[in-house]
Amino acid sequence: MGTVRDWLDLFRAGNCVSGLVGVFLGAILTLEEFPTNDNLKITSLLGLSVYSFMASWNALNDYLDLEIDKINRPDRPLPSERISKSLAITAIIFTCLISVISLFLAGQIANNMTDNFADWYPTIVIWLIALGLLINYEDDRILLGLKNKGLPGNLAISISVGLVVLFGAAGLFDPFNGRAVSLFVIGTLYNLSREIIKDVEDMEGDLGRFTFAMRVGAERARLVSWSILLLTLVALLTPFVIGIFDELKLILLTPGMFTLLSVKKHIVLEEDTAASRMIKISMTLTMLGLILAALI
Repeated sequence: MGTVRDWLDLFRAGNCVSGLVGVFLGAILTLEEFPTNDNLKITSLLGLSVYSFMASWNALNDYLDLEIDKINRPDRPLPSERISKSLAITAIIFTCLISVISLFLAGQIANNMTDNFADWYPTIVIWLIALGLLINYEDDRILLGLKNKGLPGNLAISISVGLVVLFGAAGLFDPFNGRAVSLFVIGTLYNLSREIIKDVEDMEGDLGRFTFAMRVGAERARLVSWSILLLTLVALLTPFVIGIFDELKLILLTPGMFTLLSVKKHIVLEEDTAASRMIKISMTLTMLGLILAALI
């Protein structure tokens, strides 16, 4: 059956929190305040939908990567057999159903708030796009199998992470809010850079897979990751330059930008784990800065 800790590990419950937070970030950026009343109910349900969706995705990834993880991560719940494959697939289906039900309940509340429910349709479309990315990432028998196609697979994962912010904005009837779109672009680029570095970390156990790092080599992959981070820096500055955010509030992003620039040292020294960690810290600091820029 596995312990509670094993299940949290299988779902990567801590990482799923980032999806929940991302939905609230999208809502806060859209409203320029913390959501209340029906807006809070919708945002909370959409946050639960994303959380359970990510949990299902993470568990499915472990299920499909079982043989690889016997080499890379033999201590994880499935390769160590602390959780059986049959229980894992049941949990994958259950968490996906929670995501669908939460989305449906949020739609019911939104329907009571407006005479034109079509304005809420982008929320459903974003959920379906994320599902499509998941299926095309994992399935290499019928669909695209992006997981084994290098950079397109990294991009699919990164877009799905970035979509969380737009999901939160769409739930409040404003999917193309400039502040939310800015964070979507920034988040996608951050995650793309980090996904490439993580592939470099896993090269030893990824024999037989066609990750971007395996295709071009560790050195070139690190260079591409750093180039994407420089593009991320441009994406950070752009919304302040074009007036989406007040230019004076750019100072709130300095911790995130400073941390981003410090990643180069770890990339040059081939310290991939440290580079991945610093990218994540920079992304977190940047998100906090953008939220403060929207609220203050």
